Amino acid sequence: MKVTIVGGGGRVGSNAAFALQCGGVVSEIQIMDANFEMAEGEALDLLHGTAVASDQRIYAGDYSRAKDSDIFVITAGLRRKPDESRLDLVNRNAALFSGILDNMKLAGMRKDVLVFVVSNPVDILTQFAVKSLGLPWSQVFGLGTMLDTTRFRSLIARELKLAPTQVKALILGEHGDSMFPVWSSSTYGGLPLAKISGCTPAFQSQVFEQTKGSGAEVIRRKGGAGWAVGLTIMEVIHAIALDKRQVLPVSTCQQGAYGLKNVALSVPTIVGRSGAVAHVEVELWPKEQQALLASASALRATYASVKA
Repeated sequence: MKVTIVGGGGRVGSNAAFALQCGGVVSEIQIMDANFEMAEGEALDLLHGTAVASDQRIYAGDYSRAKDSDIFVITAGLRRKPDESRLDLVNRNAALFSGILDNMKLAGMRKDVLVFVVSNPVDILTQFAVKSLGLPWSQVFGLGTMLDTTRFRSLIARELKLAPTQVKALILGEHGDSMFPVWSSSTYGGLPLAKISGCTPAFQSQVFEQTKGSGAEVIRRKGGAGWAVGLTIMEVIHAIALDKRQVLPVSTCQQGAYGLKNVALSVPTIVGRSGAVAHVEVELWPKEQQALLASASALRATYASVKA
């Protein structure tokens, strides 16, 4: 499988490339960036580790060389400021994103290509990409609340002294201010998480607020997220490459689950070789259902203001 990372010279793109190299599942990684010398440097640095990590082809390239890619991962974009919401980025990033999509079309990408949007605001740009590229909704998806969910699980595990990989808890909706936790289906080792000692209503509120502010905290402390987002990108790509049919909270244009249409956000989604295979409409508590509808409403209002 060939993966092209657009914006691979930046922190998120390069960390995703490193995670994919360590994962050793995909066969080919192409690094693209507006700063071609930076892309060449990142590709060369990764290439130097292939003898240790995995037998992969890793190089810097352009849209012409990328046209046969199985997956385009778009990480290019302007960074969020510490006091700025992800949705504030919409008009600053929309024009740049539109240019990337135009170049992909001009290069003659494959009809069965998968487009994986990571750039923020990811839900808005995912919906914009579906409309611009004219591809089926299942072939265009965003990172959505994958990173938020990973942070959520990791923080729950740290605070309750649990094994992180056995904590299963979702954050759905917008990758941003209107995201919400799904405690109704959260488990630890297959057991209801709410029954675990220490998982009180007060703890649940505290750990969600901590999760919600994690992105801004990382920006303040080190300038931007990288390692965790790289790993979550790898998780989605491995689900595709290995046709795992995993249920993941990626962002997709909704087709009727929970009564939602004409909006891109995260609901439980089966991910496999053909992309977003289907949505899974698990039962939500009434307050979770209301939070999902509120998130959709906020995103629709923002999408209507996109100027690109």
